[in-house]
Amino acid sequence: MTMIPTKPENSFRVTLTVNASTPRLDALLMEALRGQNKNLLLKGLSRTAFKELFNKKQILIKGQPAKPSSTLAQGITYVDILGYEDA
Repeated sequence: MTMIPTKPENSFRVTLTVNASTPRLDALLMEALRGQNKNLLLKGLSRTAFKELFNKKQILIKGQPAKPSSTLAQGITYVDILGYEDA
């Protein structure tokens, strides 16, 4: 059974499900943000602003700052983006 981590206050959660290990978080996360409609600011985020979220450590996996090159294991990963909420 997968433990669902506590969602930080003032954050937007993205649930990523991958069937096989994925080498880079950034491409998959950007695709997920473009495909959601809960937060339109994140949906239309520029690549520069997206990179800045990583630089400012606003993207977390299991409460830890994620890197654009973070590898995702097969299964479900909960990604929290600080400073954004569901619209």
